[in-house]
Amino acid sequence: MNGNRTMWRAAAATAAALAAVTAAQAVGTAATAGGTAVAAGGAATAAPGEGVRITRFLGEQRLPHMMKFEGTTVGGLSGIDRDPRTGTWYLVSDDRWRYDPARFYTGRFGFDRATGAFETVEITGVTTLKRPDGSPYPGFGKPESADPETIRFDARSGRVLWGSEGDRPDETHPGIPLAPMSLGWARRDGGYAGRLPVPAGLRLTEEHRGPRRNFGFEALTFTPDGIAAMVEGPRYEDGDPPTVEHGALTRLTLWSRGGRVRAQYAYPVDRLPEAPEPPSGIADSGVSEILAVDGHRFLALERSWLEGVGYKAKLYEFDIRGATDVLQRDGLAEGGGFRPARKRLVADLGRYADPPQNLESLAWGPRLRTGECTLVTGSDDNFDAREATEFLAFAVRGC
Repeated sequence: MNGNRTMWRAAAATAAALAAVTAAQAVGTAATAGGTAVAAGGAATAAPGEGVRITRFLGEQRLPHMMKFEGTTVGGLSGIDRDPRTGTWYLVSDDRWRYDPARFYTGRFGFDRATGAFETVEITGVTTLKRPDGSPYPGFGKPESADPETIRFDARSGRVLWGSEGDRPDETHPGIPLAPMSLGWARRDGGYAGRLPVPAGLRLTEEHRGPRRNFGFEALTFTPDGIAAMVEGPRYEDGDPPTVEHGALTRLTLWSRGGRVRAQYAYPVDRLPEAPEPPSGIADSGVSEILAVDGHRFLALERSWLEGVGYKAKLYEFDIRGATDVLQRDGLAEGGGFRPARKRLVADLGRYADPPQNLESLAWGPRLRTGECTLVTGSDDNFDAREATEFLAFAVRGC
C-alpha cells in the first residue's frame, strides 16, 4: 500500500467470484500433502505442533514520527530484510517523492542473544534507488514512477531485490499515467542492476485486466533455489477483492535464480475480518508480505484497513505442495479445475499492539541461543501522525 490508502470501495460479491473462492477452498480442503487444509473462511487446520509457531513475543520498537536522517524523512517503511553475515538490515520506503526519491535505508536491530529481548532499532544509512541512466525514479503521478513496497537482500550476490507496485489509472485516479510493476535488482549503492521478467498476466494495463491499482507486488522472498513474489490482491480476471461475504484469490509467482518464470499458484485471501463503518466505507485487504520457510512453505502477512475500524493483521503459513500451476490460466474467477495453496493460521498479530498498525514487512532475524529463530514484522506509517513506524519481534520454532 502506498502513502495514500487504496481509494476503492469493496465491490459487491459477484456470483462468479464467490463460486471461484468457494470451489478453490473446497478443492484445497481435499488436498492432504503437508497436513494442512483450507477451511471455509480461508483459515486452516493442522495437526498440533506442525509447522511454524510463535513461542514468545520478544518486544516492540518504534522510530520517531517524521524522523530525519541525512536530509531525508524516514517513514513509509514497507519492506525489511537482513544480511545474515553482517547483521545489517535493509528497509525500503514507499515514499514517492512526497519528501524524497525512492530509497532504502540500512540499520541495526539489537537483540539480546541470550534472552531474545528486542532492545533497539537504529538507522545507519540511506541509499537512493536509481534508474538505468543513473537518475532517481520520478515521483507520484509521473511516467515511470516507482512505488517501492518490498525488499530482500541477496547474500549470494550482495545485491538487493526490490518490488515496485507501479501505478495505473482507475476510476478513482483516471489521470494517473501507466508505470510498470517490477522486481528490480540494485547494487548496495542503489545502482540499477537489472530486472526479473514479469509474466504477461501480471503487467499493469489501462483497462479492466491485469492487476488492480495498489494491488501489485507487495510481497517478495528468496527461496532456497529461487525467488517468489505475490501480488497483493486479485487481478480483474481473478475475481473481486475480499468482502465480508467472500474471500479472494491472488497469485504467487516463482522464478529461478537465473530469472526464468517457473510456476504460479493461487493463494486464498481471507474475507474481510469485519465490515467497515459505515458498511459502505472503504476497505483494503490483501497480502502485504511473504517469507520463505523452505522450498515449498511460506509465511503470508494478510493486512486489512477498514474505514471506521482500523488495521487488522494475521500471519499464515501456506504450502504449495499439491497446488495447481495456474501460470497459463488467464482467469480464476470462473473457479474449478485447480487447487490453491493450503494455509493455516499462525497468529493474529493485532493482539501485540494497541492500536494495531499497518503491518507490511516480514523478515527473519538472528537465531537465538535457545535455537529459536527470530521473526520481525514492521509497519508503514503512511507519514501519518495517527500511525506509527513500529517493529514487533517474535521467537519462532518450526522455522
